[in-house]
Amino acid sequence: MTTSSILRLDGVGIGTLADVSLAVPPGDIHCLSGPSGSGKSRLLRAVADLEPHAGQVWLGELAQSSLPAHAWRARVMLVPAESQWWADSVGEHLSAPPAAEDLAALGFEAAVLDWQVSRLSSGEKQRLALLRALGQAPSALLLDEPTANLDEATTRRVEAWLVGRIRRCGWPVIWVAHDRDQIARVANRHWRIDGSKLRTEEVASWR
Repeated sequence: MTTSSILRLDGVGIGTLADVSLAVPPGDIHCLSGPSGSGKSRLLRAVADLEPHAGQVWLGELAQSSLPAHAWRARVMLVPAESQWWADSVGEHLSAPPAAEDLAALGFEAAVLDWQVSRLSSGEKQRLALLRALGQAPSALLLDEPTANLDEATTRRVEAWLVGRIRRCGWPVIWVAHDRDQIARVANRHWRIDGSKLRTEEVASWR
């Protein structure tokens, strides 16, 4: 599996959402917004094969239904708004030591690998969860408000690093976001949940 496949939703339905069809090209970011409780996170969970749903999801020619759920999620990786941490130290959660430049881009030094998870702030957990996910070499990303717990300056810093990696690696990305300015900065396309449907909104006019 390469990292240059289209992520495609074909008639996906979950909760109140019905017949969601869209295609995210390699290296593109499609932002998803909508009112609280409208189904943004549940749609990401459906794409990640974490909840039963109608329709089919494809990564290139590979159908979600053709793989065990854990194998699919290794390719189409969800970074939830609240990440899970199961070991004592940060480094125990990483498959390999991250590059120094990646740590620096997120505001960390190598010593963070020895930190106890219990000392991490919500914003630190959010940044480290991104680092952990990207270190797994996924083929697509599902990001649920990945900068929600960060201040403005740190948000811009993380955006720059994250968007750069997405473009360079060719990952198709669905990114749940509320902030209109952030959507204008990062999105190639914006979808807004309107009742049971997704409506596309222009991004270029916001820039």
